[in-house]
Amino acid sequence: MKKTFTLLLLLCLTAISAMAQETNTFIPRYAGGDISLLPSYEANGTRYRDLNGKVIPDIIPFCKDAGLNTMRVRLFVDPSKAPADEIAEGVRQDLDYVKALGKRIKDAGMKLMLDFHYSDTWADPVNQWTPDAWKDLSDTELYDKIYEYTKEVLQEMKAAGAEPDFIQTGNEISYGLCWGPYGTKSPVKASDNWKRFATLLNRASKACREECPDAKVIVHTEFVRNPGMITYFYDNITKWNVDYDIIGTSFYSYYHGDLDDLDNALTIMEGYGKEIMVVEMAYYHAYQCAISGSGKDLSGIYPISQEGQALYLKALIDVLLKHDTVTGLFWWWMEANEYGHTGPQQTTKDWYNASLWDDQTGKVSPALFVMKDFIGEQPTAINAVTAETKATPSARYNLNGQRVGNNYKGIVIENGKKTIRK
Repeated sequence: MKKTFTLLLLLCLTAISAMAQETNTFIPRYAGGDISLLPSYEANGTRYRDLNGKVIPDIIPFCKDAGLNTMRVRLFVDPSKAPADEIAEGVRQDLDYVKALGKRIKDAGMKLMLDFHYSDTWADPVNQWTPDAWKDLSDTELYDKIYEYTKEVLQEMKAAGAEPDFIQTGNEISYGLCWGPYGTKSPVKASDNWKRFATLLNRASKACREECPDAKVIVHTEFVRNPGMITYFYDNITKWNVDYDIIGTSFYSYYHGDLDDLDNALTIMEGYGKEIMVVEMAYYHAYQCAISGSGKDLSGIYPISQEGQALYLKALIDVLLKHDTVTGLFWWWMEANEYGHTGPQQTTKDWYNASLWDDQTGKVSPALFVMKDFIGEQPTAINAVTAETKATPSARYNLNGQRVGNNYKGIVIENGKKTIRK
């Protein structure tokens, strides 16, 4: 009888293991940052140092060794056409620049997120200017152009050994993309013309599917501070059958509120059945940014210091881990560092004091090493339950083996046993 029971148990475990591999239900997590200006800093002699003050030859493998697994790079159509003050603030990433940086990221064994701006300059909620070379195109011609441009870029990225794993078809496109010529007073917004907007997105997605079928397409907005706009935007994205895989959001406390605001926004986003990524976030280690809009000053809770920066990130990760479908966390402009500068001018006109390196010492921030906590060990579904419950008895996992927060409702595995949490 004992032999029969043992055999049945082995058969059951084999079947469960095979099912887990076949369905591939375990969703991995990704953490890293936007390092779009790294080559410029390096060219100007910036020195990156570790916690002990030792110079880091290349921060990309350094970040990988610290547990990060993905890097993000922005791409402009023709940054030479951008206004001079915006070039001075980091608008430099043309295709050649991005191919070279993307190859470095891929060669280091990391994933690459490509952020199409579909503009010659910064694209964000209040700036979505059509590239200069496209400004006289009709809507129909523009649909063809965004498809052809996206396709050609991806072909060149692949040829350069820099095929992206994630593709943003637009950056912070909360109110549309490819507005009128630069300086137009009344830009075409998503709320004014959904058919046009959805067609542009779908044409871009079509190129992504054809050239990089394994890559995931991200639609990136920044509505954390406005829950009503989250539903308005993604209801319309659904209505117009926009082809995408991931909801990408920006979150800066000084623009978008506190962590409760983020928690609420993520709950709303979860209703759309997509993965969610925080593709931009940061917190200051010096010289707090001015609070704007619905933003909040959290310096009383998380001091403006490297220690406070790390505490903030830990708290943010705790919020993200409450949501099963949140799979990405990316620090914006993480590489900003003017220390040891030897070039003819600063890399950017103004210092950015919310990066993961200190401009005055060149030393890495402790927060960089907190980023890996979002990823976790990322084992297979069955091993996730066995391996980590021993190390962390209070940890909870869903039936896919994903770690979940204390507010998760449903069947969980906790301390090696199934429990229903209501």
